[in-house]
Amino acid sequence: MGKLAITWKKSTIGFPVGQRRTIEALGLKRLNATVEHQDSSSVLGMVNKVQHLVTVVEVPESSGKKNPTSNKTKIKKDVK
Repeated sequence: MGKLAITWKKSTIGFPVGQRRTIEALGLKRLNATVEHQDSSSVLGMVNKVQHLVTVVEVPESSGKKNPTSNKTKIKKDVK
């Protein structure tokens, strides 16, 4: 299963209460906020209900390996 990045793009003003609650259930707090969810049937059903209010992008799976240099601190040496 992959992941989905869901971004809230349009306000829920003027739309049914059920759609507002779906946006909240997805974990979106404010406009232009983005959340990531696992690609499951329940999430896809919620996205389908509010597809006119959000944009969805599939997040590529990472290989599981972290960048080995990301945790290391670099030490500057004085060259004389």
